[in-house]
Amino acid sequence: MTLREASVWLLWPFTLPYGAYVRFRAFAYRKGILRQKRLDGRVISVGNLTTGGTGKTPMALWIAERLLREGMTAGILTRGYGGKLLPGGSTSDEVQLLSKRLGDRVLFGVGANRFARGRELAQRGVEWFILDDGFQHLQLARDVDVVLIDAIHPFGGGHLLPAGRLREPRSALGRARAIVITRSDHAPELEAALRHDTDAPIFYARNWLDSIRLLRGGNPGEEDPRSRFRRFFAFCGIGNPDSFLADLHDWGLRVVGHQFFPDHHRYIQHDLESIGAAAHAAGADGLICTEKDVFNLSGVKWRSADIWYCRIGLRIGREDEFWETIKAAIPSRAGSAT
Repeated sequence: MTLREASVWLLWPFTLPYGAYVRFRAFAYRKGILRQKRLDGRVISVGNLTTGGTGKTPMALWIAERLLREGMTAGILTRGYGGKLLPGGSTSDEVQLLSKRLGDRVLFGVGANRFARGRELAQRGVEWFILDDGFQHLQLARDVDVVLIDAIHPFGGGHLLPAGRLREPRSALGRARAIVITRSDHAPELEAALRHDTDAPIFYARNWLDSIRLLRGGNPGEEDPRSRFRRFFAFCGIGNPDSFLADLHDWGLRVVGHQFFPDHHRYIQHDLESIGAAAHAAGADGLICTEKDVFNLSGVKWRSADIWYCRIGLRIGREDEFWETIKAAIPSRAGSAT
């Protein structure tokens, strides 16, 4: 028995009370025992069934861009890392990334009480809300649940927390109005498995490489065509680091080593010294990370090697049909906040 298998068996008894809790909670909201609060506007939730990264931030960005293209006033509601601002008044890396991309075209409501933040945005004219990581945030009513499923690790080992990575039982997918399988273009076996729990339309999406940019003086820079010829040492602090490594290989980049950190990791000087030593030992002539990592590198000085980062987007198969599915699920109503 492997260490991983042993830990699953040791932690499995704790999944029973956790599973009972999440099932009862979903039942209570479904039956109105617990009441949802509704914003005066349209709410599109983007979420997943498991812990870890499935592409929620690129999806939130894609939906925001689509709303803007159609002339909608949009806002993004997110808990942020820990549900609060970070030291110095900054917020989570995902929010900083989205804000950098979207600028002042979209307003942000950051905090654990997303209903309160949403009401504040509604007073500023927002009519369409993207509820980031919202599938389990049942306190806030939504018009559409878009659920992302990672094609490589779709069900987090098949066990609920803490033995596995499932936040809810697979039956929760019955609430979804659209399923997006990420990191794949065709997964018939996974589709068949999903059909046991949902009849929602299924779409596919992949990350695509927009550009590779050189980090200059701690600030995001412009695209650098020389990067294609580098021997990279990859590092990141994201929820699904293996996906970043797989993407780098898919994009044809030469990766000679890697080092992973916990999600939302804020780097210190010692971290980059460790990364630099490992990169030198691997024969790398450059470092590469995700765009999200850039915002966690602030204040760290690095002079021994150049650092590049990947600016990515999301390519959705049958994207117009996907968007029509979302809009068709939203009822025409003159909503009022509760």
